[in-house]
Amino acid sequence: MSTSHTPGAADYAALAAELAATAAEAAAPELRAPDVVIVGAGPAGLTAAAELAPALGTGRVLVLDREPAAGGIPRHSDHTGYGVRDLKRVLTGPAYARTLVDKALAAGADIRTEATVTGWSGDRSLDVTTPDGLLRVDARAVILATGARERPRSARLIPGDRPSGVYTTGQLQNLVHLHHQEVGRRAVVVGAELVSWSAVLTLREAGCRTVLMTTEHEHPDAYAAFHLPGRALLDGRLATGTRITRIIGRGRLRAVEVEETATGRRHTVECDTLILTGDWIPDHELVRTGGLDLDPGTKGPLVDTALRTSRPGVFAAGNLLHAVDTADIAALDGRHAARHVRLWLDGHRAHEVSVPIVADAPFRWVAPGLLRIGDPAPPRGRLLLWTDRLVRAPKVTVRQGSRTLNRRTVPWPAAPGRVFRVPWNVLRDVDPKGGPIRIGL
Repeated sequence: MSTSHTPGAADYAALAAELAATAAEAAAPELRAPDVVIVGAGPAGLTAAAELAPALGTGRVLVLDREPAAGGIPRHSDHTGYGVRDLKRVLTGPAYARTLVDKALAAGADIRTEATVTGWSGDRSLDVTTPDGLLRVDARAVILATGARERPRSARLIPGDRPSGVYTTGQLQNLVHLHHQEVGRRAVVVGAELVSWSAVLTLREAGCRTVLMTTEHEHPDAYAAFHLPGRALLDGRLATGTRITRIIGRGRLRAVEVEETATGRRHTVECDTLILTGDWIPDHELVRTGGLDLDPGTKGPLVDTALRTSRPGVFAAGNLLHAVDTADIAALDGRHAARHVRLWLDGHRAHEVSVPIVADAPFRWVAPGLLRIGDPAPPRGRLLLWTDRLVRAPKVTVRQGSRTLNRRTVPWPAAPGRVFRVPWNVLRDVDPKGGPIRIGL
């Protein structure tokens, strides 16, 4: 005769323990230990990977990107002008992105997309979420190449209604070039930077007329080589010294209110599409959550001329450092960072003494922000600065304490909306013990 067993408390406890163990095993992250992990598969990250992988070996360089495809912003920027400085040829954005991806893969880098880095689990250890589960990456060196983004409408504090039809340039290009969706028929573009003309080109391809381009600055922000021929793409006008003061529309955008900043006069422009360009901010979440030093001007990580951050073995490159520059400049940043990552892996350590580099008015920021004894020139031998007003014949002045170290007249203007470049040798007479270096006009 068989006997039945009634489960007791011990049986339930054993079952619960077994289920907990199974769940813990399933939730345990996959472990990876490459020599270098690169966060961001845009031009800076991919170029760094292509430089590092041949020397380190196949699979020893891991590139992580949260997007479904590698290549960064250029993959949905379907116009020409990419690759001039780094590849020495001119490509469209998608072709440029494919070229950089192919070069990194051919070099032996491992690229994982749809891989979102959610935080740090150590000085050079990252927690990653992927469609296949959790991943923990323990690397000998980290390169942060997460880029920058345009501030959306909510961050710009533009008053008015909340209709559809308001986009950043990135959102517009994603809709048009990747998802082949329609936008509107009449657009207003806020900003007159290089990226603003990129937005105008995208709108034109989507069959949408640009009836107004507006900028608060008194002069167009982009280089004359772009904004002069670019005017032919406009069906309206380029209005300098103006700003959007109200968005109008219930459901769908119907119009915007535009103010002349000098007079305060306002008028309404009918449109069904508003593109917010420029006003960049670095994608610096990992920098902040990791406790790395932030540059108060750029809002990205504070780096020296070798692109080292405040955490040993963690480097940064591209538009995370100086938002926003062209893709080929970001790529050359990646190449520069890769060179110094190799030195780190070989045991080279930076000098402990560093001197801050500080921007004085009218400059908002300078990058890099630190100078160390014995360090090399920054990428391309240039200091990068951002100005808040136009200076057509800038005389750059470098001071340290009460001393004037250098004065240099630069034969190109300092203009809002684009990076101003100064030759590195203006810092040649710096005293390592003389306190912060101040650069102004």
